Amino acid sequence: MSVANRPVHRPLSPHLQVYRPQLTSTLSILHRATGIALSVGVLYLATWVVYASASPKTYALFQAFNTSILGRIFLGGWLFCIFYHLCSGIRHLLWDAGYGFELKDAYRSGWIVVGVSAVATVVSWIVGLRMA
Repeated sequence: MSVANRPVHRPLSPHLQVYRPQLTSTLSILHRATGIALSVGVLYLATWVVYASASPKTYALFQAFNTSILGRIFLGGWLFCIFYHLCSGIRHLLWDAGYGFELKDAYRSGWIVVGVSAVATVVSWIVGLRMA
């Protein structure tokens, strides 16, 4: 076999074994995942409306799931998706305006997005439980 036809044994770059996820890439993936979760949540809300319009018995069945532990975890997770996607979208709007491109600013705004969305989720969760 000639030298030109020999297979080259080089790792793909960046390979998963040497690549370390960064905050910015992780938050970007999370932004996309929460967008998908919000789409699923809209179908859940549409189902809720259909059950509410069908009869009081079907609505009570749906509400029984919503007030169960699994239902509250689902709704709490969807609530986090709403707040995270909103805060991350505002961050992207600031980037579109040309602000926050320095690495230090990108990391700071990323942690702010995570913190604000977590606090907003907890506060609205507590308010929602007090109203129930």
